[in-house]
Amino acid sequence: MGGHSAEAGQHDGAAAPPLSPEDAEVLAAVQAGDRTLAVTLCARRHGAAIGRLCMALLGSRSEADDLTQETLLDAHAGFDGFRAEGSVRAWLLSIARRKCARYLERNARQRSRLRLVHDATRGDTSEELLALRQRAESARAALAQIRPSEREALVLRYASELSFREVGVACGIEEATARKRVSRALSKLRDAVSIKE
Repeated sequence: MGGHSAEAGQHDGAAAPPLSPEDAEVLAAVQAGDRTLAVTLCARRHGAAIGRLCMALLGSRSEADDLTQETLLDAHAGFDGFRAEGSVRAWLLSIARRKCARYLERNARQRSRLRLVHDATRGDTSEELLALRQRAESARAALAQIRPSEREALVLRYASELSFREVGVACGIEEATARKRVSRALSKLRDAVSIKE
């Protein structure tokens, strides 16, 4: 994608599916010159998914919130670069994924802090919460053993609920490659969990 830092990989392949009514509404706002409305619609419909992805990749709620906002700002600046090869959601998540990758490169200390569960607001020390935290730590440790490209594909597929085609668009790869990455990641995750057990 062109424009600002909202670039995402382009690749040849099958024709893109028709836009959903929600995506068509966003594009109509862009074409009418109302980018503020377009980004407001994106924030309302996809802000939570962007936040979950950033949280999963960064491990910090405050950093995830910051990069969610930056993603929406980049989208505002880069709407002209959206080519409708995938959904608006996939495009936004590709921007977020790239922003998180650059952030992690600049802050190497964050690499080992992948977080899928954030429970800082609870002070409960019950056995149930302790077990939940132990499972979260085990999951993070297992995910840390997976290659970053495979981990991203896995998070996009299951945490962000993208189709394999949308994972491909978000990662700038073909759908078949996205399927392979997710499959390899799941296999490695299962192996890592079974070793711990």
